Amino acid sequence: MDTIRGSFRRVSGLLLVSADRVWTFELPERKESIEAGITRPAVPSRAVITWPGCRSCRFMCAQLPNPVLDSISIIDTPGILSGEKQRISRGYDFAAVLEWFAERVDRIILLFDAHKLDISDEFSEVIKALKNHEDKIRVVLNKADQIETQQLMRVYGALMWSLGKIINTPEVVRVYIGSFWAQPLLIADNRKLFEAEEQDLFKDIQSLPRNAALRKLNDLIKRARLAKVHAYIISSLKKEMPNVFGKESKKKELVNNLGEIYQKIEREHQISPGDFPSLRKMQELLQTQDFSKFQALKPKLLDTVDDMLANDIARLMVMVRQEEAQAPSQVVKGGAFDGTMNGPFGHGYGEGAGEGIDDVEWVVGKDKPTYDEIFYTLSPVNGKITGANAKKEMVKSKLPNTVLGKIWKLADVDKDGLLDDEEFALANHLIRVKLEGHELPAELPPHLVPPSKRRHE
Repeated sequence: MDTIRGSFRRVSGLLLVSADRVWTFELPERKESIEAGITRPAVPSRAVITWPGCRSCRFMCAQLPNPVLDSISIIDTPGILSGEKQRISRGYDFAAVLEWFAERVDRIILLFDAHKLDISDEFSEVIKALKNHEDKIRVVLNKADQIETQQLMRVYGALMWSLGKIINTPEVVRVYIGSFWAQPLLIADNRKLFEAEEQDLFKDIQSLPRNAALRKLNDLIKRARLAKVHAYIISSLKKEMPNVFGKESKKKELVNNLGEIYQKIEREHQISPGDFPSLRKMQELLQTQDFSKFQALKPKLLDTVDDMLANDIARLMVMVRQEEAQAPSQVVKGGAFDGTMNGPFGHGYGEGAGEGIDDVEWVVGKDKPTYDEIFYTLSPVNGKITGANAKKEMVKSKLPNTVLGKIWKLADVDKDGLLDDEEFALANHLIRVKLEGHELPAELPPHLVPPSKRRHE
């Protein structure tokens, strides 16, 4: 995981994460399966790869002795060029290569520096090339410890505004704010925020292996819909072509008016605009094609695709869920994923409901005299108050009934429908925890159980 931290720390760029461990690339003369660590641990291996717009790209992979890589593969891209450097040619279509990877990975992470927020022309083109993969995109606003809180708010707003112009989706892309390296924070004012954001990002990455099969199934659905749309486009172009004269002029006309053909197909077959291939890319590819050799539409094949989408995919979805339920939990483990899970440096340790976890005395006891004064004004009978009387006091917190109901269940330790003085004090303690912005526990932690309710062995 330190590898991920190191990658996060560099300049703006992309980090791709996949739940697949073996990648197969098309080499110029042969096919070769490149697995991380083809040679020796931590020794990189190189291969010349053929990608779209990249005839002789160099791909480097290395195996590191880190259990994180047992579950995921990390593909780190070259840094994004900006300023004068954008005039330097990479020698290959950088956006096309990233688009190739985007189709095959589970997560795409865009990296920005908080103190140097800049979406260069190349970065903008790269993000546009990721169209149709917006659900995989996450954004990291890195090096946020280098600016003050007020400036960080401005930078975050500017970033969201800039991304909104490039990523055209109704949903707001998830942005993680932090300082992703193992060095002291320069400005520690937002330490809790950085820790919470880091844990959210780690949880997102940890879930990738568990959702990999579902992601591949979704990719299959996308490809099937795309193939269906391609069939409609090709057949439409075939129908419009003359039999003998004027083929070239008609071809140019059809390519130029491809957008209108898209709209016609969309209306006739009730197809979503998102299922169509890129108009510009399709026009470029059609320039070199012989339309007279295109095949006519085959309704039986389309019916087969429709049946697959309607029935086979549904059965596959059920099978995937059944296998996930039966298989052991698949999450990314090791490295920084385990470093803060347990112990005093775990996220939220000793805070909220975790306050007093290491104390010998009951943490609620220090405020119990104050709560006792309120308790005895609620007409206790045999040392306990009814739910109705407890409610009169608890609703003063202005918390929703759903939250107060959960607090009641946690505080009523003996489940008798009444609260004694310790349980009432516990209820008030949990109300304070919630009002301070912390989450309530699903079950009452052992250190919050009132002393009289604890089992002494």
